[in-house]
Amino acid sequence: MQSKIAGYVLKQHVADGADVKEGDLLYTIDPRDYQAALDSAKAQLSRDTAALDYAKGNVERGTTLASSGYLDKNTFEQRTSNLRQTEAAIAIAQAAVRSAEINLGYTEIRAPFAGRLGRNQASVGTLLTAGSATLNTLVQLDPVYVTFNPSETDLDAINAARAKGKVTAEVFLPGEDKAARYTGEVTFVDNAVDRSTGTIVARATIANADRSLLAGQYVRIRLAVGERTDALVAPQAALGSSQLGKYLYVVGPDSKAEMRLVSLGPVDGQLVAIDKGIADGDTIISGNLQKIGPGSLVKPLPQLPLDAPRAGQPPLARGKLPILA
Repeated sequence: MQSKIAGYVLKQHVADGADVKEGDLLYTIDPRDYQAALDSAKAQLSRDTAALDYAKGNVERGTTLASSGYLDKNTFEQRTSNLRQTEAAIAIAQAAVRSAEINLGYTEIRAPFAGRLGRNQASVGTLLTAGSATLNTLVQLDPVYVTFNPSETDLDAINAARAKGKVTAEVFLPGEDKAARYTGEVTFVDNAVDRSTGTIVARATIANADRSLLAGQYVRIRLAVGERTDALVAPQAALGSSQLGKYLYVVGPDSKAEMRLVSLGPVDGQLVAIDKGIADGDTIISGNLQKIGPGSLVKPLPQLPLDAPRAGQPPLARGKLPILA
């Protein structure tokens, strides 16, 4: 936020960090010089208006005299020229008044949109020059923009979903894994891919009614770009990782643990889709994973819901899973 005119900061009307509405008065620049300039422009306009009245009367009288032969043509043309010059002077004076009114209006700095002020950077008495000093920073908090960088492979899915309609976006703060507190939609995808990273800039507009999301904050974003019906899903807690990739332990013959390398699909909360490596009817091991290895004897426990895994062997399940980017 900068001043468009030069002058001293006369008053800060809103405290640092305050939430403001569009049009709220934030700062006042000393208006005396600009008020004087406006008064001078109005006086000049009044003088030119009086001169215009005289010039019009002079031309009207000259028209009568010229038609009767008592006024020569050259003198009449001079009166007509004076009238036109006075009309031009009126237009200049009117423009000067408008310019002075605009400059006087700039002495009041108002919020261009609703948002939250930052820290004041020009205390009362600071001499400002036009556009050279920042007074404060005003940021919009509701809604907010979340900028992210999907890869080229994700871009096709996002564009296909946008072609069908609204693409819902969910935003999570660091450490949050359950239901999203903030939702919105994708509103912008850039027109060029960054060659150095293979990603593209995209943006989602997110509702932030409680204004808890702040500019520059790091968040995680999840997009729903479709649905996969009859997906084979398992608890994420059951997954292990090795140099060979992701794996699950399943209960094999004679109640012995078997390691299965798996290929993963979309994630939804605590569940993850299994694209390859597991079949219907397999019983996976979701607890005490650090104590078992291939060939370990295991004792299955009663089946539990997939959204509440514990030490035991809940089987895989099929269901509808959103495809997330």
